[in-house]
Amino acid sequence: MSAPEHLKADLEITVKRALEEDIGSGDITAALIPANQMAKAEVISRDEATICGRDWVNEVFRQVDPTVKLHWHVNDGNRVAPNQPLFTAEGPARSLLTAERCALNFLQTLSGTASRSHDYAEKVRTTEVKLLDTRKTLPGLRNAQKYAVSCGGCYNHRIGLYDAFLIKENHIAACGGIANVIAQARHNEPGKPVEIEVENLEEFQQALQAGADIIMLDNFSLAEMRLAVEQAAGKAKLEASGGITSETLLSYAETGVDYISIGTLTKDCDSVDLSMRFID
Repeated sequence: MSAPEHLKADLEITVKRALEEDIGSGDITAALIPANQMAKAEVISRDEATICGRDWVNEVFRQVDPTVKLHWHVNDGNRVAPNQPLFTAEGPARSLLTAERCALNFLQTLSGTASRSHDYAEKVRTTEVKLLDTRKTLPGLRNAQKYAVSCGGCYNHRIGLYDAFLIKENHIAACGGIANVIAQARHNEPGKPVEIEVENLEEFQQALQAGADIIMLDNFSLAEMRLAVEQAAGKAKLEASGGITSETLLSYAETGVDYISIGTLTKDCDSVDLSMRFID
């Protein structure tokens, strides 16, 4: 698995900014090493993980020094064990060391996102539910993290504020009610998905009658969720959200909802522990 084409321009800019903040006016420590000294380095994972970020690593080394050669042993989406080699890099020692931290930052962060997504997807693999990410992403890494979520076996919600409606309590209040706000959404952006968040079964019925494409059931009890699934009868897709943990996830999935959105996939992920060492 590799990053889709639409990410390539974003990826290049993201890497450029990361290198600028790290290298600044120059790597004064790497400059201690003779410019003509060559080296080979190996990167391993110290954790069990789902790997994600190959293209970001490749781009870091390309921008630092295109003569560096990388040899990958894994692909994005692969599961790895502790101490498993991920890739080797060969080239000027200065370049390997200058690129190291930035490259590993991308790889450890995106692999952390993919690993958490994998763990959550495994919990509901016996059901038909799709687990969705949210907009609770690290600033500047929205597209990268959403790619990582897919590498881990979960799915993307809307990318941003522009590609789909997600109407919440304040939108409803400002637009004069559920029926009004859904009608206005259809008028403003015909063809774009309209999702609305509801907080009780009365609001759910209003959203269903107004023709929402997706209805988000915010902090519904399991019993209320099962009733909503029964009443929807396929007229709208249903999404569970709010207060769902890894321990309660399967119970919510078994209510029959179509989606469960989980902010923790991107906002609470632990970075994978990686290590780079020079080798003979």
